[in-house]
Amino acid sequence: MPRTNITLQEVGKNKGAELTDVNADQANGMMFDNDGRTELIIHNGDGSTRTVTGVSVACSHGRTLDVAVPVATLKRGILGPLDPDIFNQKSGTDIGKVYVDFSAGTTTAVKVHARRVTG
Repeated sequence: MPRTNITLQEVGKNKGAELTDVNADQANGMMFDNDGRTELIIHNGDGSTRTVTGVSVACSHGRTLDVAVPVATLKRGILGPLDPDIFNQKSGTDIGKVYVDFSAGTTTAVKVHARRVTG
């Protein structure tokens, strides 16, 4: 199945906003639009530490620079901002998106939202 898209929530500079969380999709992975100013916020309501990984794209030499964020039980974590040159998909239908993977066991107890500050 294709990755689940996380709708980007924009927060204006010098403003506030209510942010809406979505359930993590561990089975399919997720993705979000990235311009280098985007962050993924993770809320772990699960009974164990869960790891969220920003999947990088391989450079011309095949190197990658994935970023793994362990988030303890009942804690929050952040992934990003991420460099578009290293993390954004470069081909196919997901150009400009960052792929995110979740450790086994994440279900509705792990929530995420992507946000970007504008203005």
